Amino acid sequence: MITITAIIKAKPGHEEEVHQALLQSGTEGSIHEPDTIGYHIGRAADDPLTFTTFERFADKAAMDLHNATTGKKFFDTVGHLLDGAPAFAICEEIWVK
Repeated sequence: MITITAIIKAKPGHEEEVHQALLQSGTEGSIHEPDTIGYHIGRAADDPLTFTTFERFADKAAMDLHNATTGKKFFDTVGHLLDGAPAFAICEEIWVK
């Protein structure tokens, strides 16, 4: 299992557009990416500009498909509305409860 955690910060005044684009990514991923096992989106309780995604993929090929399709569409759509580059951590999952 491969995971990606991303911390994404919207520019002030654009947080709702980024929020909606993340929801759209989740919806599209669930429809078109059968090997995307989970796509979780959170919004920082103390900073409405900051979002965190936690994505789980069956394997690297599934992650690559996501990044080339749904992920690319997200950044093409709202990349200019982000406050800097997102921080990414790509990991091999080692424990799940």
